[in-house]
Amino acid sequence: MIRKTFLSAAVGAAMIMAPMATGQAAATTAPENPTTAATTVYYDDSGAPSYQSQIAQGVANWNNSVSNVQLVENASAATLDFYEGNDPNGSYAYTDGHGNGYIFLDHTQMGVYAPVRITAHETGHVLGLPDNYNGPCSELMSGGGPGPSCTNANPNADEIGRVNSLWANGRQGPGVFTRIAEPAVTAAF
Repeated sequence: MIRKTFLSAAVGAAMIMAPMATGQAAATTAPENPTTAATTVYYDDSGAPSYQSQIAQGVANWNNSVSNVQLVENASAATLDFYEGNDPNGSYAYTDGHGNGYIFLDHTQMGVYAPVRITAHETGHVLGLPDNYNGPCSELMSGGGPGPSCTNANPNADEIGRVNSLWANGRQGPGVFTRIAEPAVTAAF
């Protein structure tokens, strides 16, 4: 009886251990092409009702360009808020660069510069990108540096690569919040 129980246990253990020794267990449980799901950043644009369509287009430009993070409108789960109003210093982002904070859209600037470019540019700060006012119009983070005639509202390949790299490991814990103020209305946003 003891020998029969021992034999049954040994056979059972062998059946469990054999696939592990040959690597079969790992092959059957691991996907062949693992993919990392994009991190979702929820936003609320109800504080900027005049610019909801421009916000949606700026967000869509990022969503269509990057793979590691996606922005989704959801007021109840928002970590990013949009507001509008008048500020003598212009539009700005108050953010930690990790998907948290808010974007303020200045009415005067929104009337002088391309509004979708402004919303996409400020969203770039929330995704972790700095300003580069000396950049060309093809660089979204050059802001208003190229002047009001620049209407490009899409990130370039370098900006896309940097955002994908910054978000490769998902959302980071809240960092230090900074107001990324744009120069006066007559200059860049």
